[in-house]
Amino acid sequence: MKKEDLLKKVVKQVDATKYDSTPIIDSMREMSFTSRDTARAADIFKMMIEDKACTTILTLAGSTSAGGCMDIYADMIRYNMIDAVVATGASIVDMDFFEALGYKHYQGTPFINDSMLRDNYVDRIYDTYIDEEELQHCDATVRAIADDLEPRPYSSREFIREMGRWLTTNARKKDSLVELAFRHDVPIFCPAFSDCSAGFGLVMHQHNNPKTHVSIDSVKDFYELTKIKMEAKNSGLFMVGGGVPKNFAQDIVVCAECLGADVPMHQYAVQITVADVRDGACSSSTLKEASSWGKVDTTHEQMVYAEATTVVPLIFSYVYHNADLTDRPRRRWTKMLEKE
Repeated sequence: MKKEDLLKKVVKQVDATKYDSTPIIDSMREMSFTSRDTARAADIFKMMIEDKACTTILTLAGSTSAGGCMDIYADMIRYNMIDAVVATGASIVDMDFFEALGYKHYQGTPFINDSMLRDNYVDRIYDTYIDEEELQHCDATVRAIADDLEPRPYSSREFIREMGRWLTTNARKKDSLVELAFRHDVPIFCPAFSDCSAGFGLVMHQHNNPKTHVSIDSVKDFYELTKIKMEAKNSGLFMVGGGVPKNFAQDIVVCAECLGADVPMHQYAVQITVADVRDGACSSSTLKEASSWGKVDTTHEQMVYAEATTVVPLIFSYVYHNADLTDRPRRRWTKMLEKE
């Protein structure tokens, strides 16, 4: 097969504002197992958004953006549901920023010869394909952005803001998560920022500028997000997947305590995951377990054991059509961080 045969059918990003999932969520509320968990998660997400004192944090791990949920996360920024984002670099750069450059993800199959894919420079995420040559252009774009910046250490939040600024005049797909976050002063943190196209781009940047260059300070990321928690006090988490973003967002409660601040645990928390709880991994650790560390209050928390592309659109659509967003203040936490 040739590359053009492999990259034919585009993954369409779902627009969950165009349908109302309320009847589905309402019926799930009267069911059992994962259905009832999903409905309760939707109720908790709605509660944290309608709590005007609550700062909401979206965490993303895994490949749901490539799988079709990308515009849902952007809409959470657009419609003022989310005040900060913590994500893997892949979610932000290899998926969202990548599509903002005009590139696409493609429907494929896991039942294929991966050596043949490699020969065609096609990368695979389970049943989704990416053009490696386009991904390398994404790497080079990150390098070009870094080349134009003052050489110094940046938090990933600061660097991603510069990516958003660049998109305001260069994006081929408008209103990506990165661009909307820039426009609305919503900070995006990628604590493992080098584990994606940004890493390749920044390595190339540092290779070409060995003495004076841009670097990423992950400790500054942790400190900045902790500052948001200390200022906000009340907070809620909507977590897709687990991993570093989940733990990073939860740990800011403990970090604030280490700095002498008296802040409450996250009052609201939802996690959607397929990870098994028995191996002790962060991706699978329950929110009740997080309470033992002083991170999450157990009054309004819900684990949903489901593949996220099957339930995130339903939860978002329900909240979009039912939550009162009219008087919710835009936090614009980026402005607070940049004043310091």
